[in-house]
Amino acid sequence: MATPALTPPVIQVLFVLLPNSLILDWAGPAEALRIANQCLLAQGQPERFALQFIGPDADAASSVGAQLTGLQPLPNTLTAHPATPHWVVLVGLPGATIAVDNAPARAVLHWLRGLRLATLQLELVTVCAGTLLAAHAGLLKGRRVTTHHQHLDELRSVEPLCEVVANRVFVEDAPVYSSAGVTTGIDLVLQRIAETCGEPIAAQVAQTMVVALRRGPHDPELSPFLAYRNHLHPALHRVQDAVSLDPRAGWTVPRMADMAHTSPRHLTRLFMEYAQIAPLQYLRRIRLAVAQTALQSGHNVNHAAELAGFSSDTQLRRAWHQLGLPGAPSQARQR
Repeated sequence: MATPALTPPVIQVLFVLLPNSLILDWAGPAEALRIANQCLLAQGQPERFALQFIGPDADAASSVGAQLTGLQPLPNTLTAHPATPHWVVLVGLPGATIAVDNAPARAVLHWLRGLRLATLQLELVTVCAGTLLAAHAGLLKGRRVTTHHQHLDELRSVEPLCEVVANRVFVEDAPVYSSAGVTTGIDLVLQRIAETCGEPIAAQVAQTMVVALRRGPHDPELSPFLAYRNHLHPALHRVQDAVSLDPRAGWTVPRMADMAHTSPRHLTRLFMEYAQIAPLQYLRRIRLAVAQTALQSGHNVNHAAELAGFSSDTQLRRAWHQLGLPGAPSQARQR
């Protein structure tokens, strides 16, 4: 009898909000996580994110003057349930420098100093100048991080023992994930959604938020799950969602056309006009991306081809070379 799959634990995402916190720093990422939960539920999967908004005071003004009420207090400990994963999200504040010589900031820094990032289930996510709060709390020694370009020198001064990376959308140095500026928090959270829930869910979130181009830690070439979705055509998005979620299915142009409620010829025209790629070429790129992920996870070429929906390892190798990927699939395998 097959062992039933374990339900992944819900991640407790704690947004730490000081008075005047930049509202887009936390609202954008929070919306991305909320939409990710919706997408998961629509696929028959459980929600993965529980959002909490915490701070030293129950009420606080936001950066634009809107009043926030009902903030939860800073929890005494995050280790009461060690099996529960937590993300602690720190966001920026207005001003040329980040002031920490006030009672609310001192309370947050005291709380942050009690965190143990060595805990396997605890991650720190910083948006914009939120990185400075982590630096003042002593959490960034030996870490590779970034922040808003106006605060780079300030970050170097506050924590000389961290490596400050300029000109990056975000930097990953697990368990610390830092982003450069207001909207880049969305890019970072989309990346974390992709790593936690899979690229197809992240693609759906980006589509829903109309984030046409998702950026990465080194601004790499866009994932095929996103690179052909810089459009707003609902029928085409519906087909792309289905292909991304189940690339192993026996997709043909007529089957895709049925999903779009159009003819195969018209679907091909839609793909070429809005996505600038033919339907079967799109399918092949999605399958190749799945195979690459499988290889990097340690699967052999045969298994990677099967997981991605290729009929054989030969078909995978042919697609690999036709798309100009370097080396061979076997060389991409993580050993």
